[in-house]
Parts: sequence; structure tokens; C-alpha cells
Amino acid sequence: MASAPSAQYSLTVRVEIEHRPGMLGKVASAIGSAGGTIGSVDLIKVEGRHTIRDITVETASETVWQQLTDAVNAIPGARVLDSTDLTFHVHLGGKIEVANKRPLKTHDDLSMAYTPGVARVCNAIRNDPEQAFRYTVKRNTVAVVSDGTAVLGLGDIGPKAAMPVMEGKAMLFKEFGGVDGFPICLDTKDPDEIVSVVKAIAPGFGGINLEDISAPRCFEIEDRLRAELDIPVFHDDQHGTAVVVLAALFNALKLTGRRIDDIHIVIVGLGAAGVAVAKILMAAGARHIIGCDSRGAVHTERADYLDGSMHPVKRVIAETTNQERRTGGVADVLEGADLFLGVSGARIIPASALAAMNPEPMVFAMANPDPEVSPEEAAEYARILATGRSDYPNQINNVLCFPGIFRGALDARAAQITESMKTAAARAIAEIVPTEELREDYIIPSVFNRDVAPAVAAAVAAEANAARYSDDDGGDGPRGS
Repeated sequence: MASAPSAQYSLTVRVEIEHRPGMLGKVASAIGSAGGTIGSVDLIKVEGRHTIRDITVETASETVWQQLTDAVNAIPGARVLDSTDLTFHVHLGGKIEVANKRPLKTHDDLSMAYTPGVARVCNAIRNDPEQAFRYTVKRNTVAVVSDGTAVLGLGDIGPKAAMPVMEGKAMLFKEFGGVDGFPICLDTKDPDEIVSVVKAIAPGFGGINLEDISAPRCFEIEDRLRAELDIPVFHDDQHGTAVVVLAALFNALKLTGRRIDDIHIVIVGLGAAGVAVAKILMAAGARHIIGCDSRGAVHTERADYLDGSMHPVKRVIAETTNQERRTGGVADVLEGADLFLGVSGARIIPASALAAMNPEPMVFAMANPDPEVSPEEAAEYARILATGRSDYPNQINNVLCFPGIFRGALDARAAQITESMKTAAARAIAEIVPTEELREDYIIPSVFNRDVAPAVAAAVAAEANAARYSDDDGGDGPRGS
């Protein structure tokens, strides 16, 4: 099946066209025949017997571009002067910048913002370090930290190549949460060095968002930083995914009349996201979970568990799930399942394998860009289908979580993002969709729904404050100031 035109392969073509009737139509037809979908046509100027126009076109891939150019050039009286890859143009010079919040127009402005007045503020912070949250960017700034080892579907591409993704993350923080994110890409894969560097830069930030760090190192890095820092540390690939999955499940359960403690769940992929999803589901009450990795179902009688070679994080999953010790591959353990959760790779099972699940199953196939099972084929078997893609209904996207969760944590001055705060975030996301509007293709709000981040922030802050008050009374709430 041919790929559909996509904005990521948008091209602006500058075309010189002979100024006579029907020429623009011929150019448009040629572009369409070559596989392009025209978005806009802008007149740049008229020069004698010619007009120059910029035509913006969506295509299915870069390979179409030369065909498109050749098709236009083949028209007598038309020629392509130039073309611009719009995706690269968006990234030109980077996608974020630092802007001043106060004017610097007079000597008085300078004396207050910088020397000599700034010394008074420095001394105030030296005398009371907590004042840094009031008088510096720390109160609203999150470091987006990566080593570039697990970037999107690209894998280990290194810190420089990871920068466009981290910049994009910073854009999302600002756009949806009003949080100033700053990309920090580290040229090391050593957990000790990463922990050391992050601890060293932490005084300038109110939170740390770990991003695209490969498993299993990501578990150790997050655990150590959470223990050693007094600001929130959140590995979005783990917990952002888990929170949005739980939100979607809350609504799917409501729609299908099921209970989380009754359903049987198969999780495929036990990397960072899969482990976090399993943990948050168990914390929410799920009792019947089977996790599968590349070697099949995980359990305490599997050879790598018995010989001690299974990673400690995965050992915990083996010990807390699959109590029946079912064996085999994904297709073998799908029988009797109510929910398939895929956080692994493309096309790992045929859609027909879903027939073994209980009636009206829920299928969350989230590998991106190619899900674990074809959505078109899975629709025959699944009552509710969700993916990680924006071109299908029910997109499970981390942007529904991390801007609001950090906004709430910063507002509450929380020192950690706890399991109860994550669950509160999931419920807030789910409740954006009114019960009367729930349907099979609408269990999760759009990533552009502007009500999501404020609702998540309010829920997270309320949970953090409630836990702090409990802690003040002798409870076990999160640390905070």
C-alpha cells in the first residue's frame, strides 16, 4: 500500500510559469500526477511574460521530489527555479531561543538586572538558597537530558544528532505547559558520568526530564538521580508513556464495562516503557499481567531467571507478574487476554492472533511509526484500538503528560514525582473526555486539547500538596519545601 502524503515531506517549489491561460492548471496537474498534494500557491512576482509562484506540496517521501521537479520541467513554458525542504527549514538555526523578560534600555535597567544591583540578589540567595526558586529561572526551568542512545525509532545516534529531538521536547514544554525546557545532550554513555553531570548542573534547574536514554542504563540513572537530587527527576520514555496508557485504559474500561483488577493484560516489550507500564498498571490495581520480551513470556522458571542472567529490573517483573508461569511467544499467551499492550516493534504478530483474545478486546499497539499489528487488519478483531500515531484515532502520546506533570510539580515545589502523582495525572487526562462522549475511537483527548495540561498540572499539584501535608503530620509523602 502506497504511503499517504505527509507534512514531514513538505516541499516549497518556486516555479517560473509562462503568463498565459491554463498554465497554472497544467503545473498543478503535473504535481498531482507525480504524487504531490498542493497545500498553497503564492504569487511572488510578475516579470514580463512570466509569473513566479511558490507552490507548497505534501508528498509521501523524498523520492517523489525529483519526479515532481521533472514533471514540472517537462511542461513547455514552466521551470523549477528552486525548492525548499520545509521540515529542514523549520529546524534552521534551531527551534528555540532565549528571550529577555525585562527590558534593557537604560542605565537603571542595567544596574538592576546586572551589576551592581544583582549582587544584592546573589547575597540573598547565598544566605537562603531556597530563594533561588523565587529569584532565578530555576522556578520554571527543566533540563531535557539525553545521551542520544535511544532516540525515537532511530536508536543510538549520538548527542549531536539527538539535539533536534530535545529542542522539540523543549518546544512542547513551553507550548503546552509554559515550562522553559532546555536541551542538554551529553557526550557520554557512562551512567556514573551522566549522574555526575546532571547533579552538577541541577542548581540551575527546577526539574530534570531524562529523554531517550537506552535501557537498562536508564533505570539506574533515574533511580540514582531521584535519590540524590531534591528536584523532580522524570524519565519520560518510561513514565510519560505509562501515564497516558493508564489514562486511555481508564476510559476503555469505562466504555467496555470492565474492571482493571479483572482484566488479563499482555505487555509486549519490556524496555523502559514496558516496565513502567507494567508498574503503573499494577499500582492501579491490575492483577493479571504477562510481560513478553524477545525471548517470549517472562516468568520465574525461565532459564535466564534461574541462572541469574536476567536483568534485575526484568527480574522484578518476572516475580510480580505471570503467576501462572505461562510460556511461549506473544501469540501463545494472547489466549484469554482482554488487553494487548505493545511497546516493542513493528508487525510482531499477525492480526489473526488477536482472535484468541477475549471478546471485544482492547488493543494498544504503540510502536511508532509502524505498530506491532496493522491497525487496519486489527480493526476486524478489536473493539478498541489505540496507537502511537497521529493519523489513527486514540493516539497515545506523551505530550498529554509531561508538560502538565512538570507544571504541577514545579508549582507545588515537589521534590519528587511519585506514583500517586502519576496516577492523578492519568485520571486527569482521562476525565477530559466526558463520559457521554466516550466511544471506541475517542478514549483519549487530542494532543492539541488545551484543557489537558492545566488539568494534569492541577491534579499533580494537589496530590503533591496533600502528600506534603500528610508528611508534615508524620506520613510518608514526598519530600518538598
